Amino acid sequence: MYKGTEQFAEINKAGYANAVKLASLSLDKAERLTKLNLQAAKVALEQGVEAANTVAGIKDVQELVAVRAKLTEAGVQSALGYSRGVYQIVSEAQADISALAEEAWAAYTKGFAAWVEKAAKDAPAGSDVAVTALKSTVAATTAAFDQFSKATKQVVSFADASVRAATANAESIAKATTKARKVA
Repeated sequence: MYKGTEQFAEINKAGYANAVKLASLSLDKAERLTKLNLQAAKVALEQGVEAANTVAGIKDVQELVAVRAKLTEAGVQSALGYSRGVYQIVSEAQADISALAEEAWAAYTKGFAAWVEKAAKDAPAGSDVAVTALKSTVAATTAAFDQFSKATKQVVSFADASVRAATANAESIAKATTKARKVA
């Protein structure tokens, strides 16, 4: 007779391993985000000191306009660089978590399908309909997850393209604004 508890124990071990992987992944991304934030704070402090020193040495209105344009451009570039860094970390985290989820789901469905097969062999006579329904449910759930996964990847791809386009647009606007200020 087949003992299903052993197979469920294996599934639970895999779930525990995946939880540890997820926790490790989360800590890694949090560490990277913290480092990025600290670096951004250092840059902001340095730029603030530089700006204060520059403003303190201004002698006329034309120089004030030039300094203002320079400081604005530096601020926009810093903000864009920071947002790119955050976006990169978040994108990597999303991709890593998606891969982990897909891997876990594949292992789970494979293990559960194997359990169903073994249980079907030991099923009493006349339970064919119930076994077939269970197999059908597993197949339908797997197909639904695959469709959900594909749709999620399409949404993420679209969002990625949109963010990249918006970043490029912001950069071009910042450059155009800086050029316009220099001409004026």
